Amino acid sequence: MSFDIFVCRFDNGEPTSLDVSAAHEVLDPYVVAQDRRTNFLQVRTAEREEAGVFFSSPDSITFNRFGGGGIMDLLAVVLRRLDAVLVVPGGPTVIQRDEDRDLLPAALRDEWPVVVARTGAEIDRAIRAF
Repeated sequence: MSFDIFVCRFDNGEPTSLDVSAAHEVLDPYVVAQDRRTNFLQVRTAEREEAGVFFSSPDSITFNRFGGGGIMDLLAVVLRRLDAVLVVPGGPTVIQRDEDRDLLPAALRDEWPVVVARTGAEIDRAIRAF
C-alpha cells in the first residue's frame, strides 16, 4: 500500500510522546537503509517485504509504502510496544483494547470508525475493510 498511516499515542484526547528508543529497538533489526537527517528508515522483513518509516515528530511515526503480512506483524509489535494506536486517514483508527477508545480525541472516536485489532492480520483486514 502506498499511502501514509500513523502510529500515535493519546492521553485524554491529546497527543502524547512516543517512546522513540523502544520503536528503534523493535525496528532496528529490520533496517536496510536510513537517513538520519530526515529521520527515515527503510525496513525489510524476512519475507522481503518493505516499508518506509519516518519519525515525523515526537508523537507520530509514519509508515509508507507498506504491505504484506510481515510488515503488518512488525507494525503490530510496534503498536504493542509503544502502547499506541494506528491512525489510517480516511479509514479506521486501530486500537489494541476497547478501553483505548476513551484515550482518543473526540474527532477520531466519534467521527471515524474505531476498530480493535491486535495482530498484523487483524490490522490488515481493518485497513482493507474501509
